[in-house]
Amino acid sequence: MQVLIAGGGVGGLTLALSLQERGIACTVFEAAQEIRPLGVGINTLPHAIRELAALGLLPALDAVAVRTRELRYLNRFGQEIWVEPRGTWAGHDVPQFSIHRGHLHEVLWQAARERLGAAAVVTGARLAGFAQDEAGVTATFADGRIARGDVLIGADGIHSVLRSALHPDDGGIRWNGIQMWRGAIDWPAYEGGDTMIVAGDMTEKLVLYPIAPGATPGTRLTNWVVCAQIGDPTRPPPRREDWSRPGTLAEVLPHVARFRIPFLDVEALVRATPEFWEYPMCDRDPLPFWTQGRVTLLGDAAHPMYPVGSNGASQAVLDARCLAALLGGGDPVAALAAYEAERLPKTAEIVRSNRKGGPERVVDVVSERAPDGFDRIEDVIAREDLAAIAGGYARMAGFATPR
Repeated sequence: MQVLIAGGGVGGLTLALSLQERGIACTVFEAAQEIRPLGVGINTLPHAIRELAALGLLPALDAVAVRTRELRYLNRFGQEIWVEPRGTWAGHDVPQFSIHRGHLHEVLWQAARERLGAAAVVTGARLAGFAQDEAGVTATFADGRIARGDVLIGADGIHSVLRSALHPDDGGIRWNGIQMWRGAIDWPAYEGGDTMIVAGDMTEKLVLYPIAPGATPGTRLTNWVVCAQIGDPTRPPPRREDWSRPGTLAEVLPHVARFRIPFLDVEALVRATPEFWEYPMCDRDPLPFWTQGRVTLLGDAAHPMYPVGSNGASQAVLDARCLAALLGGGDPVAALAAYEAERLPKTAEIVRSNRKGGPERVVDVVSERAPDGFDRIEDVIAREDLAAIAGGYARMAGFATPR
């Protein structure tokens, strides 16, 4: 069997490594001309880290990431709403990692080149189209390259060419009107150096977490995200060229000023960041199908979701591991159909939940009921209700604490 993978991101590379583990030949075609450590921080949850650990990547990830010990939900005044242990502190056999997306990508990229060989990981190859027949599928690329395989997997991101080919009438990218400003800077460690913070609500929200060791023992590379509702969610999303452009202090600081975090000067953190970026918060509607014969979708090409609940990259990893295991059965067409049946309903449910706030709905509820703060959280909402929101999401997404 020969598998063609369009897209060398987290999902595509995890799939390639998983296929190599099973002795299945594959080639990764990445559109970018060179691989650079792009992006900022993400979280990878234990159910995904367990799969990457099975590929022997845990030591490499440990060297460049932070094992997240605790997640705290706060209101904008820094009052605690809900606190929960994460990763191994929550009873999992593997950690939750807070990591720079570029560092995660680099770990996967290096492993793929070492295990598959440099010839199996091709850059500068943007998918342009495909044709399939009873014997296989032929992929064509923008540079004129042609490749033949048994199956073609579109792991080419939220702007997926393969998704557009399978669903020409798809409704397109949906923007919820929220703009995100994201940056990272070496900063003095706070609260043990391994704590994730989500504060505010879905109108204005602050997310903080360390993503790597710092330049000194007392610092961490600290990721920050500021989200604000600035647009009409019924309007089209910003143009593609407006994604990931440099942010400005004049735009982000008025939103930062609303937050009071007792153990961290957020304004100083943001002002000190030499360069940061802004992105629209976007997703796409769940699809009725991913698979057509010998082609299918994976990761953000299949189910882009709001960055709520730390599930985007994690779900791409789960997609890849599921698909590789099924392809090991030897019947590629049956494998792709079974993969869709397993993964599409689960990811569609997460997409819909994230649109409602996912586990971060705990801050929305408290903000609605107590916009000026509270003396006791129990006077605002029962702890059982908070547990139901956070725990229900974890169970639905597949990373609930072991019992």
